[in-house]
Amino acid sequence: MTGLQHVPGRPRIAFRQLGEGPPLVFLHGIGGNHGQWADQQAALSHGFTTIAWDARGYGASDDYDGALEFSDFSGDLCRLLDHLKVQCAHLVGLSMGARILLDFAPDNLERIGTLTLCDFFFGFDEALTPEKREEFIALRQKPLREGKSLSDIAGPLLTSLFGANPSPEAWERMTASMEALHIESYLKTIAATLRYNRGANLERISVPVQMIFGSEDRLTPPSIGEQAKLRLPDAALSVIQGAGHLSNVEAPQAFNEILGTFLSTHRDRAEWQEGT
Repeated sequence: MTGLQHVPGRPRIAFRQLGEGPPLVFLHGIGGNHGQWADQQAALSHGFTTIAWDARGYGASDDYDGALEFSDFSGDLCRLLDHLKVQCAHLVGLSMGARILLDFAPDNLERIGTLTLCDFFFGFDEALTPEKREEFIALRQKPLREGKSLSDIAGPLLTSLFGANPSPEAWERMTASMEALHIESYLKTIAATLRYNRGANLERISVPVQMIFGSEDRLTPPSIGEQAKLRLPDAALSVIQGAGHLSNVEAPQAFNEILGTFLSTHRDRAEWQEGT
């Protein structure tokens, strides 16, 4: 957890900042932390100030009392942008991170330069079949409620998320990420996800959107991106062949090329507050 800073307040939010240029913020998935974006921060920090957070209850960020309302993440993102004096940012989210951005976007369009939404669904009931919903719960929540450890569930869960041939490095990184989860906060996030539906927000998102999916993503297949593209006013969809649900970790070079090309087109849409 070296090199991390914190947004003060309750809960404190940890983040890693690297590079210089327009602000570019990364939001990890439900089993991740800021380290999920290490390859992207390394690749893009030459042209952007890259910022990767640990969501509340993840990594070096604080846990919190009570149940989670999914909108709590959006409030934390506002706090992060305010703390860093960001006027308008490029925002990138994978899976849960993308869902946070779909919740955040409609009421905060003035703070968004672009959105990159990766391997995501926009409504738990709307985008996932009943079988996929049962699988989602069975692989994540049920074993922990029955006393299994994070190490016990990491292997089966990652097998369901990765494509056919993840690299040893990708497997090791995500296993460590799963084993570092805060169990109670993770369970709270799953519970909030079961109540999540932001499909109605798609038509309201007027900023440029790049969607990225892995061709072998069995949880959120590219067909979800095709559905979303019909409803988003300004969106492009790219599919990375051979990657699964964790496309940025599995295929970082291909992912970074897509993201870098998109951001270069819209680079100046993100900016710091005047005088920063």
